This record gives sequence, structure tokens and C-alpha cells, in this order.
Amino acid sequence: MADDRPLWGYPEVAAHMGISVQAARSRKSRGSLPAPDDATVPHRPQWKPATFEGWNQVGRGFRADPHRELTPASSPAGLGSDAS
Repeated sequence: MADDRPLWGYPEVAAHMGISVQAARSRKSRGSLPAPDDATVPHRPQWKPATFEGWNQVGRGFRADPHRELTPASSPAGLGSDAS
């Protein structure tokens, strides 16, 4: 089945990901977006919508500093504390 939907530029990708256009450009330059399906126009990459279906975004969700030890005072929402 052919994908007849129009290609996405930065604004559509940003809207799909819930980020700003500048953040989408930044992620592209860092290699955090899939390779464009059409890169024939410099600085105007385009992606097929299907490229983002099933693609796992990097950097979404809870992030914690793996080098910091949690103490009762620094733990979120009472984790690690026995106070009731």
C-alpha cells in the first residue's frame, strides 16, 4: 500500500513530537531523528509520516541522574523514607 500522505517538514515533525520547531532542528542535527526520506533540498529535510509510526523517541520520559545516590531528603514523593 502506497503512502499518499504529504511529506512532513520540521513544523509537522515538531507538532507530532510535541516539541518546538527549533527543538526538532536541534534533534536532527544531533542525530536524534530518523534519517529524512527526502533530503534533496538543503536545510529542508522531509519525512514520510510512516517513518515516525512505531519509532521510539530518544529522551522521552523520566530521567534521573544515575550517579546521584537518593537519600530520604532528596528522594521524590517520599520514596526511600519510612515516615507514615
